[in-house]
Amino acid sequence: MDFIDYYKILGVSKNATEAEIKKAYRKLARKYHPDLNPNDKEAEKKFKEVNEANEVLSNAENRKKYDKYGKDWKHGEAYEEAQRQQRSQRQYQQQDFGGYQGFSGQDFEGSEFSDFFESMFGGARGARSGGRSSSFRGQDISAQLQLNLTDVYKTEKRVLTVNGNNIRLTIPAGVEDGQVIKIKGKGNPGINGGPNGDLLIQFNILNNTSFKRDGNDLYSTVNVDLYKALLGGDITVDTFDGKAKLKIKPETQNGTKVKLKGKGFPIYKKEGQYGDLYITYQIEMPTNLSSKEKELIEQLSKLRSL
Repeated sequence: MDFIDYYKILGVSKNATEAEIKKAYRKLARKYHPDLNPNDKEAEKKFKEVNEANEVLSNAENRKKYDKYGKDWKHGEAYEEAQRQQRSQRQYQQQDFGGYQGFSGQDFEGSEFSDFFESMFGGARGARSGGRSSSFRGQDISAQLQLNLTDVYKTEKRVLTVNGNNIRLTIPAGVEDGQVIKIKGKGNPGINGGPNGDLLIQFNILNNTSFKRDGNDLYSTVNVDLYKALLGGDITVDTFDGKAKLKIKPETQNGTKVKLKGKGFPIYKKEGQYGDLYITYQIEMPTNLSSKEKELIEQLSKLRSL
């Protein structure tokens, strides 16, 4: 497998901070996102590379292994474990046979990682130790999926490409920004028959609406003209999935808040349950008054002062 420089892909230095890596990833993910580059194979390839680089460098533990082992970072723990077992076996043989080495060959430290993994289990070295081999659980994979807020209002199915593999996902409505879900057994394959690792997906939710989301509740500001605020009347407001009619009470004050129960965001994995929508009224003052309007307002002012 050819070495892939993840730092170069994201355009950051090896000393880049987590914030710099995150900033670089988000910029490139937006640039090459399939929704913005339909039918563009090169952009699709770049998008996959950027996501793969971010999977490694945004995770402190994975980044440490990558810096240490390079292209074989996923098997770093297995490599270290095999070294430990080999040293223990050597010590045992020395004790059992009075220091006589029952076999010859290079120590693991002297071999290249890739060559080592090709022969590590069941190969020449495995044969020398009586054919015994150890199995190891595969490494977990961390991935990030960027979605719009409107994408997670309803449960939907998506295909996520991780390390060249297409994984079908059912994304429950109500997923939050930064939330991580685990897909069991969809990580890297185990070594020598060991179980697969898991796939950990972090969701980056971009708010593409005028609503503010706080958990399961939504917040919105609605303009109300001065006369309707004074005299009362009906207005139509936007909700996340449609419109609703509200009755304005006479003499409604600026900043008044009303709650529309059940008109908020879906509650994660609780089908049919929703948060609330809170609306704040913002009173609009009239502009470009005519002479007649000014005259009437002056009369009203005098009446209020009596």
